[in-house]
Amino acid sequence: MNQRPAPTTFQPAVQALLRQETAALPGLTPAGLQSEAMLARRRRLMLALNLATLGTLLFGLARVLGAGGWTVADVLIFMAFLFGAPWTVLGFWNAVIGLWLLHGVKDGMARVAPFAAAGDVATPVAIRTAVLMTLRNEDPARAFRRLRVVKDSLDATGEGRWFDFFVLSDSDNPEVAAAEERLAAAWRREAGGARLTYRRRADNAGFKAGNVRDFCERWGDDYEVMLPLDADSVMSGGAILRLTRMMQAHPKLGILQSLVVGMPSSSAFARVFQFGMRQGMRPYTMGSAWWAGDCGPFWGHNAMVRIAPFRDGCHLPVLPGRPPLGGPVLSHDQVEATLMRRAGYEVRVLPQEMDSWEENPPTMLDFAKRDLRWCLGNLQYLKLLDLPGLRPMSRFQLFWAVLMFLGLPAWTLMIALLPLKVVEDRGLADYPSGLAAGLYLLFLAMYLSPKLAGVADILLRRGGVRHYGGGLRFAVSAAIEVVFAFLQGAVSSLRTSLFMAGLPFGRARIGWNGQSRDAYALSLATAFSGLWPHLLFGAYLFGSLIVLSPTVLLWSLPLTAGYLLAIPFAMATAQPQLGEWFVRRGLCGIPEDFDPPAELVAIRREDVAIRSEAAA
Repeated sequence: MNQRPAPTTFQPAVQALLRQETAALPGLTPAGLQSEAMLARRRRLMLALNLATLGTLLFGLARVLGAGGWTVADVLIFMAFLFGAPWTVLGFWNAVIGLWLLHGVKDGMARVAPFAAAGDVATPVAIRTAVLMTLRNEDPARAFRRLRVVKDSLDATGEGRWFDFFVLSDSDNPEVAAAEERLAAAWRREAGGARLTYRRRADNAGFKAGNVRDFCERWGDDYEVMLPLDADSVMSGGAILRLTRMMQAHPKLGILQSLVVGMPSSSAFARVFQFGMRQGMRPYTMGSAWWAGDCGPFWGHNAMVRIAPFRDGCHLPVLPGRPPLGGPVLSHDQVEATLMRRAGYEVRVLPQEMDSWEENPPTMLDFAKRDLRWCLGNLQYLKLLDLPGLRPMSRFQLFWAVLMFLGLPAWTLMIALLPLKVVEDRGLADYPSGLAAGLYLLFLAMYLSPKLAGVADILLRRGGVRHYGGGLRFAVSAAIEVVFAFLQGAVSSLRTSLFMAGLPFGRARIGWNGQSRDAYALSLATAFSGLWPHLLFGAYLFGSLIVLSPTVLLWSLPLTAGYLLAIPFAMATAQPQLGEWFVRRGLCGIPEDFDPPAELVAIRREDVAIRSEAAA
């Protein structure tokens, strides 16, 4: 362990001022950024819009289902829709409001993120920040290369002396641990022993959250702020400096989450996925931040966290009962956000692209592993809804995170009942087919609304499509991504439904370990072993509907084709050759593909050199 002396570059008077626990002015949020009454009005408006929209959809659905009398299948479909629709409705209104804030008003960012202006003022840095990278059986060389790029970029700003670096390992693979130690020792030799601490825990209690808590208890007194990074995280020095100045200007900012976007990838799956996330996330996050305000999200990485209140007020409880729902909290980040707000500090997101990146899973099966870990972690929130002292908005966030995954088996049930509903409605003379078709198309449009808002945002931005390789590339890429979204949605919903069905029997267990980062091909055997239930479910749907009603089958294809095509879809999007073809054609490219920043150029150069050396 590398123990460092107390920093000598502190400005004690400024530091003491920033540590003052000043009370919020009456009627304002803790950092004095916004009026509590104004945020309450926004939240009431969002509640009214969502309830009115959901009520209208339910009324229309009841008219369709009730034609010819209610049956057990009708009641089940109606109840499933009640669980599945709210996320889509909220996403629609987030996208609409976000697009309005981006292009309908001149001061949208000021309305959403009044703290952001402090990041653009060249204020001298006066707080020390610890940059943390947490590892568990990841590729050590890859992780250290990325952390070095972050350090070099920070040093290039001229303010690098205010930042120290920690590699916090939970690796239990002896070869991986030995490689981590060698790389850390080499870094310290090159840097004269300063600014890097490597620590590996023998006991990885609490997983990543426990790893970070151990840092806070050992070294937290030496720093005002920490910046957690995952093994695949990269941020530019300029972005980190902006966030640091915002935290420095507002001592009651407890967590400041950057908008994390995907890095360029040679995997077809990752390229299409992050293209859709990139164009849809900005309006969606603008809209959600407008009403969430001081009770914003925390994604666990690429975010500034004030150490003292985090250490003292964000202790995670050990959940009662046995795994999988009992034990350590897996999806710890959002729980920590609610506890930080309970401690009297604001949690904010900056809904602005700002050189904050992560890597996305290269295949559908890798994505599913990550998604199921989130699913299990979010379902644990059911045991946390009664935590004492939480603000109503914080409880809503925990409940909403649960509902996100409860809605997926609800959709699966609705689709599974479709053939039965066709049988029940055969021969009805007064069936409201026009209303049914209109309701279906309206809901599909609402489902796609974050993506459509993202496309509109780029088209309305000056030079927007140029950053995506031009109008034709952008249009083709957007069309590919819409098809991808429907296929991937079907795969994810059924896989999550099966996973949740196994929870009561203790069959669903998820670990925390290293993840695949680079493109690789999936064999037919691997794809089949992971996705055969989708093929079976798709055969049931297609086989029954093609006999009962080919017209209904045709209309259902956006929602059902993914089941039957899951295996070839997974294999195709994992093929390195397809990914390379996408790269050559510039399809599903993001701005960093066409104008890469210095940090990503450095990473690409080193990755290519490592691969060439390995091949030789």
